[in-house]
Amino acid sequence: MIRTTRASGGPGKASGWRLAQHLARISFVRASALLVVALVVLSWLYIAAEDRGQGAAFFSVEAAGRAWDFLWGDLLGAGSDGRPAFLKASEWRAMVPLARDTLAMSVLGIGFAGLVALATFVFGARNVMTGELAPYGGVGWKLAFLVARGFFIVARGVPELIWAFLIIFIFSPGILPGAIALAIHNSGILGKLASETVEGLDPRPIRSLQGAGAGQFQVLFYGVLPQALPKLLTFLLYRWEVIIRTTIVVGFVAAGGLGQEFRLSMSHFQYTTVTLILIWYLGLVVFVDLVAVGLRRLAR
Repeated sequence: MIRTTRASGGPGKASGWRLAQHLARISFVRASALLVVALVVLSWLYIAAEDRGQGAAFFSVEAAGRAWDFLWGDLLGAGSDGRPAFLKASEWRAMVPLARDTLAMSVLGIGFAGLVALATFVFGARNVMTGELAPYGGVGWKLAFLVARGFFIVARGVPELIWAFLIIFIFSPGILPGAIALAIHNSGILGKLASETVEGLDPRPIRSLQGAGAGQFQVLFYGVLPQALPKLLTFLLYRWEVIIRTTIVVGFVAAGGLGQEFRLSMSHFQYTTVTLILIWYLGLVVFVDLVAVGLRRLAR
């Protein structure tokens, strides 16, 4: 009787269930891969159909010729009468203050965003505010959680360029409106990422502190922050690397720095100056990346 039960019910049924789960996972991966391939094919078919509807096709010798003329003739200044701007020492010196303003805008933006995220990310963590690790109950904590999450959604949902458009009517043109616009957008991103980090923390240290009679701020400083701050620092440095690339966008709305000069140079058809600005931007991006790598090593 015992043998019959083992043969018909126990290991055989468990192995069959595991096999069914494995086949289900394989089928899901296969279906996902087929869906991706179908979407890629349909996307290129749509592009080809739109391309035929235009006056000058994108995939054509004419388009390739225009691209070559713009890159070689305009951006690099081949065939022009004067020297290109990126070969003049005076033009390089003139860009130094603008590059300094761009770097300052990125530092101010990530600094403001980090402070706002540090002050609000705990309020956006569900487990600490309304979940199993919440120190107290009540409507006030739930309301604070909803307000924090709502702020994160609005701040990161509106692009930096829109924030800059709005803020430029309050402050005079300069790097401060750009820094504030970058800070608002990135504070929502950093707050959301940090809140999700808190929701994924090991709850045992927090429960131990609460069981020992620790207060709310003691739990925050000794149970939550030591676990969350390393990841928050990583997110902060990553967003700084993104911000230095975004300064050219907010600079379009008179926020100062290289972005504003980029817009003016494009408007005046000074394409060799555009090339010089792009070289400066690449230098700033590499510099910020190297600094971020060094700070991550120090944090470890």
